[in-house]
Amino acid sequence: MTFMRDTLQRLAPGTELRNGLERIKRGHTGALIVLGDGPEVAEVCDGGIEFDVPFTPTLLRELSKMDGAVILSDDATRITRANVQLVPSPAFPTSETGTRHRAAERTALHTGVPVVSVSASMNIVTVYADGKRHVVEEPVVMMTRARQAIATVEQYRSRVDKANQRLTVAEINRYATIEDVLHLLQRQLLLQRAARDVDDQILELGSDARQLRLQLSELRGSIYHDIAMLVCDYLVADGTPSNSLLDDTIDSLDRLPDSELLNTSALASILGLPATEESLMEAVTPRGYRALTRIPRVQKFLIDYIVSEFGDLDAIRAADAQQLAAAENVSPLWARHIVEGLRRFA
Repeated sequence: MTFMRDTLQRLAPGTELRNGLERIKRGHTGALIVLGDGPEVAEVCDGGIEFDVPFTPTLLRELSKMDGAVILSDDATRITRANVQLVPSPAFPTSETGTRHRAAERTALHTGVPVVSVSASMNIVTVYADGKRHVVEEPVVMMTRARQAIATVEQYRSRVDKANQRLTVAEINRYATIEDVLHLLQRQLLLQRAARDVDDQILELGSDARQLRLQLSELRGSIYHDIAMLVCDYLVADGTPSNSLLDDTIDSLDRLPDSELLNTSALASILGLPATEESLMEAVTPRGYRALTRIPRVQKFLIDYIVSEFGDLDAIRAADAQQLAAAENVSPLWARHIVEGLRRFA
């Protein structure tokens, strides 16, 4: 979790800190709040009142009526100083125009500690952390945007399911092509990224987003595992892909710009597959990871042994229980379970 995400989570609806900010907004007094009281903060503080009392939303509201900043402990459970004049170095650049916001941005850059500024005139909460500026929107606005994003995730989930079914049927009937593989991978990556965007919105909504959080979890499903198994099946490598090679490949897919997701050549190159338009219809055979993971209780380490022994899904499906049991660490009981599972799968 990034520093900014951690800060926004602490300011989400349902938290004591957000309650205090809402009280300040209703009072139209404005505020400058520093979320940390370490030595780096002390060196930019001048004057003010020093005390150490438990944090409460009402006390934060009252102390914010004074002109100076309020200093909270690192975990925001205590108020340590109030009415403080912040004097960060003017060498730090700021794009803000208001005095309160300029002090907030420079203090965050100088100390590395999150700073929250509440505008008295605009009634807007702005967070400065990790060298970034973020305006905290009203929960109603964020909820509307999150619901729209969830609808987009639902569409991506539907497309993933259809592409997955298409590739599965092609694998069973031995006519899977590079295009089928890349088509499914594209949809999975789009779903994964859309779900991450909703994650950020749900984080800011805090306790207001319980229902959305459950809905997103259901829509996302096991997408990370599904992508990993697809890569295991079709990544060009000698034998079974090593864990390090698998991790590097998935990292490369994660770093791919959004504009490149629909570029089949980029995806094919990462998997080591032919990247030309003419090669999209070339036949490919899976190693069998996706098929074997659909069988209940079959873990990846067992699949690794089976794939190492037989090479691909066609050979695994052609083997009987006795032949499967000849693979390392595969007992006769597991072999029968896998054969029956593949038969049901087919």
